[in-house]
Amino acid sequence: MKSVTLYCDGSSLGNPGAGGWCGILQFKEAKKILSGGEAHTTNNRMELLAVIESLKALKESCYVELYSDSKYVCDGINLWLKNWIAKDFAKVKNPDLWRLYLDVSKPHVVHATWIRGHSGIALNEECDKIAKSQALRFL
Repeated sequence: MKSVTLYCDGSSLGNPGAGGWCGILQFKEAKKILSGGEAHTTNNRMELLAVIESLKALKESCYVELYSDSKYVCDGINLWLKNWIAKDFAKVKNPDLWRLYLDVSKPHVVHATWIRGHSGIALNEECDKIAKSQALRFL
Protein backbone atom coordinates (compact mmCIF):
# COMPACT_ATOMS: atom_id res chain seq x y z
CA MET A 1 0.00 0.00 0.00
CA LYS A 2 1.40 3.38 -1.00
CA SER A 3 1.95 5.98 1.68
CA VAL A 4 0.79 9.51 0.86
CA THR A 5 0.74 12.71 2.84
CA LEU A 6 -2.28 15.00 2.73
CA TYR A 7 -2.31 18.58 3.97
CA CYS A 8 -5.72 20.21 3.93
CA ASP A 9 -7.45 23.36 5.01
CA GLY A 10 -10.82 25.02 4.75
CA SER A 11 -11.91 28.64 4.95
CA SER A 12 -15.20 30.41 5.42
CA LEU A 13 -15.53 34.16 5.18
CA GLY A 14 -18.35 34.91 7.60
CA ASN A 15 -18.91 31.37 8.87
CA PRO A 16 -21.42 30.86 7.37
CA GLY A 17 -20.40 32.65 4.24
CA ALA A 18 -18.32 32.17 1.13
CA GLY A 19 -16.04 29.19 1.59
CA GLY A 20 -13.05 27.51 0.05
CA TRP A 21 -11.02 24.37 0.58
CA CYS A 22 -7.66 23.02 -0.47
CA GLY A 23 -5.93 19.66 -0.27
CA ILE A 24 -2.32 18.97 -1.18
CA LEU A 25 -1.47 15.32 -1.78
CA GLN A 26 2.18 14.37 -1.74
CA PHE A 27 3.70 11.06 -2.86
CA LYS A 28 7.50 11.02 -2.87
CA GLU A 29 8.45 14.06 -4.98
CA ALA A 30 5.04 14.41 -6.68
CA LYS A 31 2.54 16.96 -5.42
CA LYS A 32 -1.09 17.40 -6.46
CA ILE A 33 -3.14 20.44 -5.43
CA LEU A 34 -6.93 20.24 -5.32
CA SER A 35 -9.24 23.10 -4.43
CA GLY A 36 -12.77 24.41 -4.68
CA GLY A 37 -15.40 26.33 -2.82
CA GLU A 38 -19.05 27.14 -2.23
CA ALA A 39 -21.02 30.37 -2.06
CA HIS A 40 -22.62 29.72 1.36
CA THR A 41 -21.04 27.29 3.80
CA THR A 42 -19.17 26.92 7.08
CA ASN A 43 -15.53 26.51 7.97
CA ASN A 44 -16.05 22.96 9.27
CA ARG A 45 -17.77 21.90 6.06
CA MET A 46 -14.87 23.25 4.02
CA GLU A 47 -12.30 21.57 6.28
CA LEU A 48 -14.04 18.22 5.84
CA LEU A 49 -14.69 18.71 2.12
CA ALA A 50 -10.95 19.25 1.60
CA VAL A 51 -10.32 15.78 3.01
CA ILE A 52 -13.15 14.16 1.04
CA GLU A 53 -12.20 15.65 -2.32
CA SER A 54 -8.54 14.81 -1.79
CA LEU A 55 -9.32 11.18 -0.95
CA LYS A 56 -11.51 10.97 -4.07
CA ALA A 57 -8.46 11.92 -6.15
CA LEU A 58 -6.48 8.85 -5.05
CA LYS A 59 -6.49 6.18 -7.74
CA GLU A 60 -5.61 3.23 -5.49
CA SER A 61 -5.73 2.22 -1.84
CA CYS A 62 -3.27 4.24 0.23
CA TYR A 63 -2.08 4.82 3.74
CA VAL A 64 -2.90 8.51 4.18
CA GLU A 65 -1.14 10.62 6.78
CA LEU A 66 -3.45 13.62 7.01
CA TYR A 67 -2.31 16.93 8.50
CA SER A 68 -4.95 19.51 9.37
CA ASP A 69 -5.31 22.50 11.65
CA SER A 70 -8.92 21.46 12.25
CA LYS A 71 -9.50 19.63 15.53
CA TYR A 72 -13.03 18.97 14.28
CA VAL A 73 -11.65 16.94 11.35
CA CYS A 74 -8.80 15.24 13.21
CA ASP A 75 -10.81 14.30 16.30
CA GLY A 76 -13.77 13.34 14.14
CA ILE A 77 -11.64 10.88 12.17
CA ASN A 78 -9.50 9.54 15.01
CA LEU A 79 -11.85 9.64 18.00
CA TRP A 80 -15.51 10.38 17.39
CA LEU A 81 -16.49 8.68 14.15
CA LYS A 82 -16.96 5.19 15.59
CA ASN A 83 -19.45 6.50 18.17
CA TRP A 84 -21.21 8.69 15.60
CA ILE A 85 -21.76 5.65 13.39
CA ALA A 86 -23.13 3.67 16.34
CA LYS A 87 -25.75 6.36 17.00
CA ASP A 88 -26.44 6.88 13.27
CA PHE A 89 -25.08 10.44 13.37
CA ALA A 90 -27.84 11.65 15.70
CA LYS A 91 -27.13 15.25 16.79
CA VAL A 92 -23.92 15.34 14.73
CA LYS A 93 -23.22 18.37 12.54
CA ASN A 94 -22.60 17.73 8.84
CA PRO A 95 -23.77 14.10 8.77
CA ASP A 96 -23.99 14.23 4.97
CA LEU A 97 -20.27 14.95 4.71
CA TRP A 98 -19.28 12.46 7.41
CA ARG A 99 -21.19 9.75 5.55
CA LEU A 100 -19.46 10.77 2.34
CA TYR A 101 -16.11 10.67 4.16
CA LEU A 102 -16.87 7.10 5.28
CA ASP A 103 -17.58 6.11 1.69
CA VAL A 104 -14.49 7.68 0.12
CA SER A 105 -12.14 6.60 2.92
CA LYS A 106 -13.13 2.90 2.74
CA PRO A 107 -10.24 1.81 0.50
CA HIS A 108 -7.69 3.76 2.53
CA VAL A 109 -6.13 3.77 5.97
CA VAL A 110 -6.35 7.36 7.20
CA HIS A 111 -4.59 8.76 10.23
CA ALA A 112 -5.18 12.42 11.07
CA THR A 113 -2.65 14.59 12.87
CA TRP A 114 -3.61 18.00 14.20
CA ILE A 115 -1.13 20.80 13.51
CA ARG A 116 -1.32 24.36 14.75
CA GLY A 117 -2.48 26.73 12.01
CA HIS A 118 -0.22 29.56 10.90
CA SER A 119 2.79 27.94 12.53
CA GLY A 120 5.08 28.05 9.51
CA ILE A 121 4.44 24.56 8.12
CA ALA A 122 4.87 25.30 4.42
CA LEU A 123 2.21 23.02 2.91
CA ASN A 124 -0.34 24.00 5.55
CA GLU A 125 0.33 27.68 4.83
CA GLU A 126 -0.07 27.00 1.09
CA CYS A 127 -3.40 25.23 1.71
CA ASP A 128 -4.62 28.14 3.82
CA LYS A 129 -3.77 30.65 1.11
CA ILE A 130 -5.45 28.61 -1.65
CA ALA A 131 -8.57 27.90 0.46
CA LYS A 132 -9.00 31.62 1.17
CA SER A 133 -8.52 32.49 -2.52
CA GLN A 134 -11.23 29.96 -3.41
CA ALA A 135 -13.61 31.54 -0.87
CA LEU A 136 -12.92 35.02 -2.25
CA ARG A 137 -14.20 33.92 -5.66
CA PHE A 138 -17.73 33.90 -4.19
CA LEU A 139 -17.73 37.43 -2.75
